[in-house]
Amino acid sequence: MQKDDRNPARDRELGMDRPINRRDFLNGMAIALGGVAASSLIPGFASATDQSNLAQNTPGYYPPKLTGMRGSHDGSFKIAHDLRDGKFWKNAGTPVDTRESYDLVVVGGGLSGLAAAYFYRAKNPAARILILDNHDDFGGHAKRNEFRSGGKLMLANGGTWAIESPFPYSKEAHGLMTDLGIDPAALEAKCHDRSVYRGLKSARFFDKETFGVDRLVTEEPPLQFGSPFSENIGISNANQKPRLSWTEFLAKTPLSEDARRDIARIEEDRVDYMPRLSQAEKKDRLSRMSYKDFLLNVVKVHADVLPFYQSETHGLYGVGIDAVPALDCWAIELPGFQGLNLDRVPGPRISFTALGFVTPEKSPYFFHFPDGNASIARMLVRSLIPSAVSGHTAEDVVTASVDYSKLDSPGSPIRIRLNSTAVGIKHIGDKASAKEVEVTYGSGTKAFTVRAKGSVLACWNMAIPYMCPELPDKQKEALHYGVKVPLVYTVVALRNWTSFQKIGTQRITCPGMYHSDIALDLAVD
Repeated sequence: MQKDDRNPARDRELGMDRPINRRDFLNGMAIALGGVAASSLIPGFASATDQSNLAQNTPGYYPPKLTGMRGSHDGSFKIAHDLRDGKFWKNAGTPVDTRESYDLVVVGGGLSGLAAAYFYRAKNPAARILILDNHDDFGGHAKRNEFRSGGKLMLANGGTWAIESPFPYSKEAHGLMTDLGIDPAALEAKCHDRSVYRGLKSARFFDKETFGVDRLVTEEPPLQFGSPFSENIGISNANQKPRLSWTEFLAKTPLSEDARRDIARIEEDRVDYMPRLSQAEKKDRLSRMSYKDFLLNVVKVHADVLPFYQSETHGLYGVGIDAVPALDCWAIELPGFQGLNLDRVPGPRISFTALGFVTPEKSPYFFHFPDGNASIARMLVRSLIPSAVSGHTAEDVVTASVDYSKLDSPGSPIRIRLNSTAVGIKHIGDKASAKEVEVTYGSGTKAFTVRAKGSVLACWNMAIPYMCPELPDKQKEALHYGVKVPLVYTVVALRNWTSFQKIGTQRITCPGMYHSDIALDLAVD
């Protein structure tokens, strides 16, 4: 094979910078003779120099336009489940050696995996990196949904919602944002139109199945510590008549008299329910009971109160107040704790909404792109593979075109391979002295291997013990500790949103419903 001095990247792809021993030469001849047959017989097979059979290279491949379940979508978890259940290797057979060699293989193409590749390349500019992801799109939890309504492009987040942090960013995270050209405060000032929802307030819907009657009650009072959610979505109390008091609001609800009295007490009273305990003792006790237990047994509310608050923790924890420690609910500023006078760690106060953490004080970290944090993922991909994503700025990436066929180009030093689930990572030779690792991934019904000098596992913690058997048992046990729970967003394109305007609300809390929150998205240009 003749070296091509005009295309050094291509030379590296072909291995011209690496020594060739006799075994490699003979194996290479076998690959050359059998490559055509293999690529035609094995679905999803693609050699080191031909990725044309990958699904992401087919014309029209564009996952953001797809509907249905778009987070862990159908098919993205099949190989992982088969591996867990001992079925995968029975069907996959002997892995196909792609003969690909990299400096780094990253397992997981979400923000963590993309950032890992970004930082590794910053230290090693000539590095060759492969990113594997089991989903049909990059971004992990930072996905986007695209709609065409009335011939107009409309965007929504298919996962994480905003750039935010309850505490100051680390030097590395802040530096990455700066390098990518993301200035949340400047973007919010330039792109977020707060006037669109001015005058609209929050409401609460009581459903018949839970509360005995279907009833919408508007003008819900703000949180005890203010309503940062309202400020961030553009709801403002400026130049408006005051909202109803809790007593006035609750009088319109179908709740029992006992429940109305106790909810007003929870929201407004400042009572120390643990007067004889120290700060440390109070926090220790709160950590050992659920918020439900705190309300029932410490605040001593009527049981009719519980359905009103049951779903307040769904958006962050994925479970109700019966399964979340009271101390956590104090930390996210649910009511009832204001009289305990507990100290917080230094830093901005945080408040909780169904859409996540936001800070009451003006924070430089809050900004909601129209597609959520998918724009950050797109900017990372554009930095890693410039030919795949057009544009140059944090604004133009929102509507930039993405060419998925460029993500795994043979000539590119950094490649992103979708629909590829890592099923095995091991050292080549003795792990104490090994110079390379072998990464095996499943695609379709087959398995494939690549080699690398190292690997970063930026994927779901629960899957790592199954794919990396060399890990110590204690580490496997720790990785199994974190458990995922489902968080479901349903995005609907409305031709006319003024029905919300007519009832004077932008956001409706629905504590008894499958969707516990309904809201109009931020007005972001």
